[in-house]
Amino acid sequence: MTSEPVTTFRSRLVARSVAQRRRALAAAVLAVALVLPFVPPFDSQDYQRWLVGAALMAAMATAFDFTAGYINIVNFGFAAFVGLGGYTSGLLAVELGISPWIGIFAGAVVAGFVGLLTGMLTLRLRGIYAAVMAWFVGLAVMGLVRNLPDITRGSLGLNVPLLLATSDNLPYYYVILAMLLVTLTVLMLVIRSHIGLAFRAIGQNVQAARASGINPTRYLVLNFTLACAFAGWLGGFYAHYYGILTPDVMLTSHTVEVLAVAYIGGRGSLWGPAIIAFPLSIGVEALRTQFATLPGLHLVLYGLLLIAVMVYWPGGAAGLLRSIEARLVRRRADRTEENRAA
Repeated sequence: MTSEPVTTFRSRLVARSVAQRRRALAAAVLAVALVLPFVPPFDSQDYQRWLVGAALMAAMATAFDFTAGYINIVNFGFAAFVGLGGYTSGLLAVELGISPWIGIFAGAVVAGFVGLLTGMLTLRLRGIYAAVMAWFVGLAVMGLVRNLPDITRGSLGLNVPLLLATSDNLPYYYVILAMLLVTLTVLMLVIRSHIGLAFRAIGQNVQAARASGINPTRYLVLNFTLACAFAGWLGGFYAHYYGILTPDVMLTSHTVEVLAVAYIGGRGSLWGPAIIAFPLSIGVEALRTQFATLPGLHLVLYGLLLIAVMVYWPGGAAGLLRSIEARLVRRRADRTEENRAA
């Protein structure tokens, strides 16, 4: 009876060890996220508000990375789809009395439908052309919201009912944390399916993917639509958490912030942006508090971090963690092989 080849044994050991470490890390991160609001100083209302913003940014960066990281299309109109979902849910609540819990899903449907139309119009283009066209669509949506004051109240702002009958930040934190987990889980399941394989193939080489029998336009539009639907869903939460909407929610600068978090977290990982959004968002809020007289300083911080990532860690925080994980797993595999040989 022949023994198992060393290479096969090593590969299985490495795969098993990696899976175990990732499950343990995911459980640890989730546990920290659940108990963090009870740990000083995060047990105060101000810090819990920061946590809500961090979880919302994490969910948006995950949805953004679904497009930028896998089909290599940067959606510069992302903030407009967030705002579109928020305005849809807010107007349904104000004008028709529909519950915000239903409205946020209606916002997802509307944002996804507009994303579908945008994708059908723009994603036959590639690279910077698709990104610019998505940006133009976002600007057009923001212009409509700003110039229809009879419906949206324009720059005066639209007051909408809150999602919960409380001003306490803690319940909102757990709601958005659940939405983050749903966003991350659904998008990761898609990426791990045959559809995700098609996304990766298109992102790496469109012509090779087409030669393999993949219809690039169909999968590009599908990806873009899903990302926009989640953006609209999260926009509904934004509207009913803050209670007021202005066209500024659709500004391109908000898209740039989401883009920065996604790239710093690690493009094409989904979980990297979700994790790194928490320390980044909390750090930005602390910076704004300390330097209130210097507006826009957080964008400088994002710029410096993006430069550092491009120069030193092209894979972002996720790539850095993967490299550390790989070294640890190799060492463990080497020690196990030595013990087995002995």
